[in-house]
Parts: sequence; C-alpha cells; structure tokens
Amino acid sequence: MSQVPNSLTDFSQEQPDRPDRPVRDAMLKGWRRKCPNCGKGPLLKGFLKVQDECTVCHEELHHHRADDGPAYLTILIVGHIMMPALHIFFTHYRPEPLVLFTIFALGATLLSLYLLPRIKGAFIAYQWARGLHGFKTR
Repeated sequence: MSQVPNSLTDFSQEQPDRPDRPVRDAMLKGWRRKCPNCGKGPLLKGFLKVQDECTVCHEELHHHRADDGPAYLTILIVGHIMMPALHIFFTHYRPEPLVLFTIFALGATLLSLYLLPRIKGAFIAYQWARGLHGFKTR
C-alpha cells in the first residue's frame, strides 16, 4: 500500500536536487555581465558570446540555454519604452518625419544594444541560480 502525502511539506521533500543559490544576487551579477557564482570574472567574451567557464572561479557556464529569450525580452522592453515616447514626442512637438524617424530609430537601436547583453547575463544567471539545464551543485 502506498503512502499518500498528507501535507504540502511532504511534496516539497520530493523535489529534485535544486541548488540553494540566491536568485536576486545572481541576476544582479549577470546584469553586470559578471559570473553568477563569484561576481568577478566576465560572463561574456565579446558582445554576446558566453564564456565556457569563469576565468576566476572556474564555474562551468557552457550549460546555458539562453537562445532567443533575451532577444524577445529586449524587444518587448524597448517597444514598451519607445512607443509611448514616440506618441508623446509626436503629439507635443510635431517634428518633421525624417527627424522623428532618425531620433527614434537611433534611440531604439542604442537601447537595444545596451540592454541585450545585460538581459542575456541576467537570463543565464537565473538559470544558474535555479540549477536549470545542467547548472547543478558540485
């Protein structure tokens, strides 16, 4: 006869081995593009390429599965910032269309280039903190 758990605490004991890593601290380190483990070594080499392992603490980082998530999130954030700004700027100042296009195309491009590596770092750090995709405790 199998035992049926009688409380929520019985279910929490059956969870798979998940590392006890602070998610918020790891994501802040990732936002700064630093290793989520030590916070000192670079997370990225180049603009978006992820290091295979941290150069300081030798934490393996190649397990990440960031894929398209950071790009989608960047587009979502940039769109939600630029569209209201475009509407307000257009209704208050009525600039020439070429001026409007130039300002907002440049603004969207620069904001995307600023946010994308930081969001990717936070995304990878979240995966590391939660023990996802091969980021297990040693």
